[in-house]
Amino acid sequence: MSENNFNEQDEIFSQVLRAGRRTYFFDVRATKADDYYLTVTESKKFTHDDGSFHYKKHKIYLYKEDFVEFNEMLKIATDYIINEKGEEVISDRHQTDYKKDEVETPTEEAVTTENFTDISFEDI
Repeated sequence: MSENNFNEQDEIFSQVLRAGRRTYFFDVRATKADDYYLTVTESKKFTHDDGSFHYKKHKIYLYKEDFVEFNEMLKIATDYIINEKGEEVISDRHQTDYKKDEVETPTEEAVTTENFTDISFEDI
């Protein structure tokens, strides 16, 4: 087992947020120097037509020296969204009566840079 895999398994504290097809993991881990850092992992379930499924995971590592600025930027960004759009969820797929077949597939012109955010942070 590599040392990197050992550190990934050494969880000190963990919390899980389940949100539909997405699950967020907040894990406190230990560095080689026995200091703590935070990993935030988004795991998203994808189901294939045959019923099988797979998960895509995206992970960020957050170290103590970045906590204050990270928290400030997160608060500013989330406050901006709430101030601009309110707290009501307007996405169809978050409604209780959402049916996958009713959602239109976006045209090529409607596709945004959202497609370019599928980055694996595991390689960092």
